[in-house]
Amino acid sequence: MPDAGYLTIGKVVKRLQSLYPDLTISKVRYLEDEGLLNPSRTPGGYRLYSQRDIKRLETILYLQKNRFLPLSVIKDELEREDSGEPPSAAAESAVEASLVGPVDEEIAEKFHPIDRMPEVAGVSVSFVRQLSEAGVITLKRSPHGRDLVDGHDIGLIRTCDELRHYGIGPKNLRQYVNSANRESAMFEQALVVYAKKGGGVEAEVTDESRERFEQAFSRMLALTDVVRTELIRRLVHQSFKDMEG
Repeated sequence: MPDAGYLTIGKVVKRLQSLYPDLTISKVRYLEDEGLLNPSRTPGGYRLYSQRDIKRLETILYLQKNRFLPLSVIKDELEREDSGEPPSAAAESAVEASLVGPVDEEIAEKFHPIDRMPEVAGVSVSFVRQLSEAGVITLKRSPHGRDLVDGHDIGLIRTCDELRHYGIGPKNLRQYVNSANRESAMFEQALVVYAKKGGGVEAEVTDESRERFEQAFSRMLALTDVVRTELIRRLVHQSFKDMEG
């Protein structure tokens, strides 16, 4: 079987972790066990993911994280796609979200001189400095005094660049940095309580317990995003209604 364009499960996880930090090999294997993924295998049993398999995994992760769909519904969506039926509104949203794709593994795993940002991220050096000044990203200083950008931040930088088209710049994003600093304490406390309910924070850490913990954190982030989005949506809609009145 030709293996050009195929990736091992470990490389797939590394490739997608810039968008889904909680993704693990155990989670991907669980999705396989549930029948949502069916990668090819070598004669020795090693999984090989094609680009189509990776795109399918991206769709699953997006629908889980941002549309809060249970696996049973996601499986139905994938079966619709396999049978040639048109996707539902939720699946179409997943395609929309993939416009800002995952960062190449080779780029993500390195620090890059800031003067290479036009080439690496497609943005100007001044824009990256503005994001740093706003606290959105943190630059690292090399032994030779050069400012370096963490490759894991490239996806975030590209997302911020797209926001500029809607008039939302680095200075506007400073409020999200401040909010993240405040909310992180809330999440930390909530996760401690969750861990205690699950058997205590001193319990032995296993792949299974770590996976449950990461899933809980992702779910908390998703749910609070729903609350935040709905509150903002309500206020903006009301503002326009008041203008019409």
